[in-house]
Amino acid sequence: MADRNQHCKACEGAGMLADDEGWQYSCPVCGGAGSVAENDITKIMEVDENNRLLD
Repeated sequence: MADRNQHCKACEGAGMLADDEGWQYSCPVCGGAGSVAENDITKIMEVDENNRLLD
């Protein structure tokens, strides 16, 4: 059976993101889980080299 959860591309599965000053916060894409359900993958947006969401 295929795994229905995949690593979050925004936080690379860590569940946390950090800003330029090093402050860490919960990933808004996966909610801090580090994985995204297969049916929720469409909500992932593009991220830059620092894993920040691009608007």
